[in-house]
Amino acid sequence: MHIPHPHAEPHRSQHGGWLRAAVLGANDGLISTASLVLGMASARAHADAILLAGLAGMAAGALSMAAGEFVSVSSQADAEAADARIEARALDEHPEAELEELTQIYVQRGVAPALARQVAEQLTAHDGLDAHLRDELGIHDRLRARPVQAALASAAAFTAGALPPVLLAWRWPAASLASAIVPATLLLLLLMGYLAERIAGGNGWRGAGRVLLWGALALAVTAGIGRLFGVAVG
Repeated sequence: MHIPHPHAEPHRSQHGGWLRAAVLGANDGLISTASLVLGMASARAHADAILLAGLAGMAAGALSMAAGEFVSVSSQADAEAADARIEARALDEHPEAELEELTQIYVQRGVAPALARQVAEQLTAHDGLDAHLRDELGIHDRLRARPVQAALASAAAFTAGALPPVLLAWRWPAASLASAIVPATLLLLLLMGYLAERIAGGNGWRGAGRVLLWGALALAVTAGIGRLFGVAVG
């Protein structure tokens, strides 16, 4: 049922789940793939080898992110399902105790005892299991774990982040690739960090600075490794 509000209330926390997954996947895809391409370019690898490494890193990273999210969120879904079974059994075997438990939850939140009892009775009559999952355990249907959705979203975000360095490796001359990929990657990280924090309600610059710092560190380390081994092999 839609409940009208007298004024709009745009909240930021409702974006937390998808924003975290999108930012994590895109940043991971951009930093890891750009670092891999930069390392290969610093080692003076052939253009075809650099592109192949970038494509392989993008594919492996996307699948790894999808698998990791699927396993992680599946575990969360299993725990939620187990809690639902426990609550369903408790409601069936100890209805009065569960009703009192729900009443005390509302009392602790500031509702008068008599009114809390009335609310608990009405919610139990409507959907007791949903009331206990939501108010006792904090499990909301809107926020429940969805493993397949999480896996696909993470893989898509990683791929989107990995595409710019792969495209650069495809179109840019290998001899000057390192000098192109570093500023392009840092600029994209700056933009993503800024937008992510702005969406979350911040001023954007702290988020941009955090992402930029870690991205620059990753690029510097992999460039150093590529140059070291490239010289050693050469």
